[in-house]
Amino acid sequence: MAERTASDDSLLARAKQLDAEDPLAASRGRFIGAESTLSYLDGNSLGRPLKRTPEDLSRFIEDSWGGRLIRGWDEEWLDLPQAIGDQLGRAVLGAAPGQVIIADSTTVVLYKLIRAALAASTDPGRNEIVLDTENFPTDRYLVEGIAREQGLALRWITPDPAAGVTVEEVRAVTGPATAVVVLSHVAYRSGHLADLRGITKAVHDSGALVVWDLCHSAGSVEIGLDASEVDFAAGCTYKYLNGGPGSPAFAYVNARHLPGLTQPIWGWMGRKDAFEMAAGYEAAPGIRGFLSGTPAVFAMIAMRGMLDLIEEAGMEAIRRKSCLLTAFAVELHDSWLAPRGAQLSTPRDPDQRGSHITVDHPAFREMTTALWEQDIIPDFRAPHGLRIGLSPLSTSFHELFEGMAAIRQLMGATDG
Repeated sequence: MAERTASDDSLLARAKQLDAEDPLAASRGRFIGAESTLSYLDGNSLGRPLKRTPEDLSRFIEDSWGGRLIRGWDEEWLDLPQAIGDQLGRAVLGAAPGQVIIADSTTVVLYKLIRAALAASTDPGRNEIVLDTENFPTDRYLVEGIAREQGLALRWITPDPAAGVTVEEVRAVTGPATAVVVLSHVAYRSGHLADLRGITKAVHDSGALVVWDLCHSAGSVEIGLDASEVDFAAGCTYKYLNGGPGSPAFAYVNARHLPGLTQPIWGWMGRKDAFEMAAGYEAAPGIRGFLSGTPAVFAMIAMRGMLDLIEEAGMEAIRRKSCLLTAFAVELHDSWLAPRGAQLSTPRDPDQRGSHITVDHPAFREMTTALWEQDIIPDFRAPHGLRIGLSPLSTSFHELFEGMAAIRQLMGATDG
């Protein structure tokens, strides 16, 4: 970074000190590309691959796929969706075994869960779905489509875009007509961390069920689904879980709901005794009934390494580093970007945000391409937000410093 000031030197020294004191610093060396000079500030969209991933995939191709061929289904592959789901539940979600399955895309999983939740609500007077205007587009589109096909009404929460949905807002719109509430744990734009336990209780107090989207929290935030008595949850595995582009999603269904629960996409893999190939559909017992088609076995292999690493590090330590990273990002924003007209659109309290911050400025749309060309990789969210996504196990404080310094430098060139 050109023309560093005494303040810059102090911030750089802080970055180096934070890295030196980071108990998770050694984990960075386990990721491909982490040793390069590229500043990757988009781990909340796509995580880096682990260095063990090529070996894991090669071994699978050579030994399991190539060596065992179709025998692999009986020997291991049929059990992978629930086996990896149980590890995910244990390491990340705070979920006991038998409640998590790996399957489909997040969109498909959310559809299944919302429809299942509606089917579990037997009171005909409960004809409303609650959602918020700041949720990720897929979540909103799905709910709008389901409401249309089921003849249900929508109740919208309009939260502060720079914050997120609160317990009070949920209580204000839920009641005897509420069937299901659909919310994101971490807001995809602002990074606001919702009060999962408090909101879940508020929904239950109204007599309704809740479906949580965990895409931006799984792997970076302690969740505790069982302890919070969450009903249903879904999430992707290619962000902080580093499963790779398009890796399959996961579904969580609390054990108290599993008996007799039905999901709408009936496929052969979700049927009791799938290889019986018999007439008529009878769902497999438990969480396996949420499968539909053939599991994406190859796409599940990469995430196993990351789950092993998360279990080794512990979610408490991962969350602690996430808070330190976002706090340093806010400090750099205040020192460098705010004086150039940028606005922080993320809560300042670390306990109220996930592992990314969003900074808004009209120049960011055009700047993003220039940043990428310089190997500075944040991402852009319309209308003019730059998201700084910080994956605790692979992102260093010095990497964050260099990336934010490059953003400041380009902002200065734009101002000039």
